[in-house]
Amino acid sequence: MIIMSVDFGDSRTGIAVCGKAEMIASPVCVIAEKDFDECIKKTAVLAKEQRAEEIVVGYPKNMNGTIGERAEKCQMFSEKLSELVDCPVTLWDERCTTVSAHNILNVTNTRGKKRKAVVDAVAATIILESYLGYRRNKGISPT
Repeated sequence: MIIMSVDFGDSRTGIAVCGKAEMIASPVCVIAEKDFDECIKKTAVLAKEQRAEEIVVGYPKNMNGTIGERAEKCQMFSEKLSELVDCPVTLWDERCTTVSAHNILNVTNTRGKKRKAVVDAVAATIILESYLGYRRNKGISPT
């Protein structure tokens, strides 16, 4: 199944995708868009271009498991996105993915403007890798 992941942000939204075999999550792009509704529209267009059969939206719960303002905004994003696409949209716990993305970029010595341009796509990739691991552990076969 082709699965697309979204790391929604107020200014930049990272996108990653995996192929039908669900083996590797790859960064696609970063949508640089501050307008909430316009970002949703651009994400829906990308989902159609990528032929996504499921979309996973990062759901940044607080470390204690509670739902904060950021998670509520991501939930609203996923609800509105689901109205524009013909596939399921799933919220996925993404605690610490941006921190992990920064750590990966530290290892690769990616700095400055280049780092800012890719960190959200790397975070989306980490979200998707986590979701794919969950599917494998649950025995959910790629379809």
